Amino acid sequence: MDLKPGSRWKSAVCEAQLVVVRPPNVAGELQCGGAAVVAIDEAGAPTGAIDPGFADGVAIGKRYVDEASGLEVLGAKAGAGSLAFNGAAMSIKGAKPLPASD
Repeated sequence: MDLKPGSRWKSAVCEAQLVVVRPPNVAGELQCGGAAVVAIDEAGAPTGAIDPGFADGVAIGKRYVDEASGLEVLGAKAGAGSLAFNGAAMSIKGAKPLPASD
């Protein structure tokens, strides 16, 4: 799985679509709903069941990160499955605080 910046992926088990913002610093597998994601240009509709442990959903416009590997992805289309990298759940990236003004 070549997770290059700008590469697009889709879930194999739900409607989620993703864009890689920052690649991981280690090799691994990006997953959505408990199944490995597939390239956006692969034909076919999502099939299979979402793993109940990975059913929190993907929100459009939110960035998801895996702190251990540095992987950062952007939700391009919402879906019912949640994201994981090598089996470890990814978290929503928090907003940076704005600088104080006088």
